[in-house]
Amino acid sequence: MPFQSVTINIPDTLPVAAKVHKSEMPGYIKKTLAVELYREGVLSLGKAAELAGVSSKWEMLTILNEKRVNLRYGAEDAEEDLKTLNELARS
Repeated sequence: MPFQSVTINIPDTLPVAAKVHKSEMPGYIKKTLAVELYREGVLSLGKAAELAGVSSKWEMLTILNEKRVNLRYGAEDAEEDLKTLNELARS
């Protein structure tokens, strides 16, 4: 899947304030953005997981739970998950 690079400037004090090592800032920012965009309804659970760089929706659910984000899981989500399970069962 293709990715796009974006450059942003952050204050030198952000890693200290966020208690995150400078080398871990890109991952921290991606996860934080994924959580907030999911919270705002901009991203689906799957797209939030993709942006956060986690391996599964379940891992993203854990992150959202830690951040106390209410989950949006409706009939369409259940149908998509059922379809995925059926495809995995046939493999």
